[in-house]
Amino acid sequence: MRVIPAIDLMGGKVVRLVEGKRERATVYSDRPAEIARAFVDAGARRIHVVDLDGAFSGSRENREAVAAILRAGAEVQVGGGVRDVATARRLLDDGAAAVVVGTLAARDPAAFLREEAALLSRVIVAVDARDGRVVVEGWERDGGIDAADLAARVAPHVAGVLYTDVSRDGTGVGANVARSAELARAIAPTPLIASGGIGGLEDLRALARAGVPACVVGRALYEGAFTVAEALAAGEAR
Repeated sequence: MRVIPAIDLMGGKVVRLVEGKRERATVYSDRPAEIARAFVDAGARRIHVVDLDGAFSGSRENREAVAAILRAGAEVQVGGGVRDVATARRLLDDGAAAVVVGTLAARDPAAFLREEAALLSRVIVAVDARDGRVVVEGWERDGGIDAADLAARVAPHVAGVLYTDVSRDGTGVGANVARSAELARAIAPTPLIASGGIGGLEDLRALARAGVPACVVGRALYEGAFTVAEALAAGEAR
């Protein structure tokens, strides 16, 4: 299982939220590029970056920080505020390996697939769910579609699906292993990336044993629950 460290940006700083709530933000650094380089030095080959300001407002507001991370030496998948094709193309042109879209895909999956046809090989669709329902616009609104339905509709056409259990995100209470594994099997061979709730190495080992292809790790790294190197090793568990 591929383990992907996360860098969430708000006001140019590296933060983590709890259940996606801005009022529950913890700031970890005001130097995101240094965090990215530390992840690379520890062995990470890909980094997951979210412009949280963009996710809430719909316009990318951490461009400089994202640009600095893109120069850190890893593959970077970028999301948050990617609400149109032009924004996706700019990020890819700037050096992103993939773009992550959520609201854009959830609003009208069929239209999204038509519009994004030329980019789909480098698009990851974020399926952010609370109680099985997709949530959008910074996880503040119901997306009008079930998580499993959205994943099934987009999976054959895109590079991957990022599934986040919003109720667990940033809490460290444990990954939703059963649901992640179920979705991974349902959309295979398109890879599922699990996110939300990872608090310890056993969560990573459990996801790996369940056959989940990849996961995103955030707060547990910043809080020192384990190192990047330990996380990468746990991802190889069988």
